[in-house]
Amino acid sequence: MSVEKPVAAATQWLDRFFDHSYRSNPVGATFVGERGWDHRLPDYSERGREGARSVIDSLLAESSALDVASLSVAERHDVCLATGALRIQMSEMKGRHFQRGNPSLYTGEAAFGLISLFLTDFAPLAERVEASVERMNALPAFFAQVKANVDAAPAAWTDRAIRETDGLLALLADGLPSLAGMSEATALRAIEVAREATVDFRRYLELELAAHPRGDVAAGEEALALNLAEGHFLAEGAAEIERYARAELVEVKADLVTRAKEFGVNTPAEVLALLKEHCATANQYEGQYQRVWEESRTLADSKGLLSWPDFPVRYVARPAWVKSAAPHLYFLFYRSPAAVPSARPPIHEYLIPTLDATPTADSQRAFLEAHNDSVIKLNHVVHHGGIGHHVQNFHAFRAASRIGRMAAVDCASRIALLCGGTMAEGWACYATDLMGEAGFLTPLERYAERQGRARMCARAIVDVKVHRGEWTLDQAARFYEEDALMPRAAAMSEAVKNSMFPATAVMYLMGRDAIHRLRSEMQRLQGREFSLKGFHDEFLSYGSIPVRLIAAAMKERRRPF
Repeated sequence: MSVEKPVAAATQWLDRFFDHSYRSNPVGATFVGERGWDHRLPDYSERGREGARSVIDSLLAESSALDVASLSVAERHDVCLATGALRIQMSEMKGRHFQRGNPSLYTGEAAFGLISLFLTDFAPLAERVEASVERMNALPAFFAQVKANVDAAPAAWTDRAIRETDGLLALLADGLPSLAGMSEATALRAIEVAREATVDFRRYLELELAAHPRGDVAAGEEALALNLAEGHFLAEGAAEIERYARAELVEVKADLVTRAKEFGVNTPAEVLALLKEHCATANQYEGQYQRVWEESRTLADSKGLLSWPDFPVRYVARPAWVKSAAPHLYFLFYRSPAAVPSARPPIHEYLIPTLDATPTADSQRAFLEAHNDSVIKLNHVVHHGGIGHHVQNFHAFRAASRIGRMAAVDCASRIALLCGGTMAEGWACYATDLMGEAGFLTPLERYAERQGRARMCARAIVDVKVHRGEWTLDQAARFYEEDALMPRAAAMSEAVKNSMFPATAVMYLMGRDAIHRLRSEMQRLQGREFSLKGFHDEFLSYGSIPVRLIAAAMKERRRPF
């Protein structure tokens, strides 16, 4: 058989996989930049789920007949990752943890089904308004699916769904009506349909679903193992990950205690409190983000860390039309640009927290302290808007792997495919280390970065303990407070998010450490031929796929850059 036939068969199979993926996740498709599903919401009805299961069964059966030996490395990766994604999706549909157990999945899709259409001008406004009208008119049937599917839910998940309905109501009341094109009669009628459906659904959540709390938040050991193996392609099982994370946490906590004295205090909490003293003035605040971003790019270029793309970020205030809705939602400051070039603007906007007029000097000072220099540099620039996510996303969009181009795109509640996680989050955490090595961080900021490692370790432990059914949400939140020094509200919010998506919190630690190990191995293999920039550029060229697959491919090549 000629090589063309196996390649054609694999291409056709992957075409069907993507068609199924976007049909199943149309809001995610909008974020990815695939326009064909802009008017739709997910179909979680029994009929819709049965149809999806039938397609998955067919695709999985056909995948075993593909001649992967004749495919390129990227094509083999895609087939492997697609089959894993299908098995994970089938597991989610069969269990009670997702469509049949979590009302917040529905409220997230409903809100971001509308928001996704207006964050960027990826298509003519009239087309986006038309798509939003169809999605709003579909909300009564969509919310009815929750009542049919979810008869009990963890109280914290129901509470989150209620908060998200508040965000959706704010969006419908004073957000969307303020946009150009939304004042036409058709749009106004659709807004009213959506508002009535959301009010009714909120009443259902408060009066009915909240009365039937489910105590168990664990996805279960089997689901956790599946996501670790077929999502992240980790060799380590849950128990081994927990042991590793605990050992690393002990080490980093001891280091933080020892180093606290370097700053003239006795405890890590006291060191972290010092960060508040280093913050911009009210007049400097908004410009601080862009200034630090420019400094980070200049340093990365001068040190030859990697190829920084010509794809700038502009830090801007959050748009007025989402200001009242955003606090109630999973609204990200940095959201991955669309993977499809035609849906991606030349300058990506990063929506920063805004310093609005405040009634007192104390409240303004508290805001500036909460968004101090360390937060701006480590989180908003290095991790997200600069060398971390943004640079990684740009390289991913040019990957040979089709899955690698889109897997880490941010969707309503999580990234498009779990398999993008160890690369996307692992790289962003590794990039923070890298900028520390390059001299971009002050000693106090490097200490804060070490504290961030403690949070990474804690996340991995919580992920395992919660989804194996060994910890409650309260136990997980208390662990975050005591071992990662997180405030109570943030600790509970993190625990709730972790509980909804098994094997998601582990990807920061496992991805970051795997990149460091790969870098050391490649230095050993290549000796004097090793180039840090070459290593980073090749590593990023594989796109958003599991670090373990990239490591295997790079070590197999064993060539100088």
